[in-house]
Amino acid sequence: MNFPSKLIEEAVTEISRLPGIGKKTALRLSLHLLKQDASVATSLAKAIVDLRTKTSYCRVCHNLSDTEICSICGGHRRDHSLICVVEDIPDVLAIENTSQYNGLYHVLGGVISPIQGIGPDNIHIDSLLSRVVQPHGGEVVKEIILALPATMEGDTTSFYLSRKLKPLGTKVSTIARGIPVGGELEFTDEVTLGRSILTRTNYSTE
Repeated sequence: MNFPSKLIEEAVTEISRLPGIGKKTALRLSLHLLKQDASVATSLAKAIVDLRTKTSYCRVCHNLSDTEICSICGGHRRDHSLICVVEDIPDVLAIENTSQYNGLYHVLGGVISPIQGIGPDNIHIDSLLSRVVQPHGGEVVKEIILALPATMEGDTTSFYLSRKLKPLGTKVSTIARGIPVGGELEFTDEVTLGRSILTRTNYSTE
């Protein structure tokens, strides 16, 4: 692709690094920005820099947060006796959009995958166990809901977690398999996902 300006080429190269954006789309976005007032590009640049430098993670659940404790963990109207365990942050957003769940979350930051070299020590499992033993806010955790992908790695992680949680005496359930096998929560429609949360079942290792 030939560019009339080195600056446009650099902009297209950087924008096309984003997932799902090819060079043609990146070029359209670059030309669009050129037609806007300079303040638009400045605001966009500032938002991106702030996103990267000021966004942090909740020290309790590992969800994205602007503060040390996220708004969900600090919410007085949330059910602190329920913790929904998910693989990553997009899964939290997907479940929240169903408006069917009012408990807390725990973001593992991945799933166990020996092939990729990801073991239990590489994801946030120890902090989950600590939350059960010493609950944040003092309320006893009555149930852990495993809302992990319906994949081999997700099932492996669910099995591992259930074995670790069983001695602690906390009820462990898993969302109903309304989610297609091999599917990701992020791309599941809200009705199916919400129904899966409401019709969760006990998780068994037998």
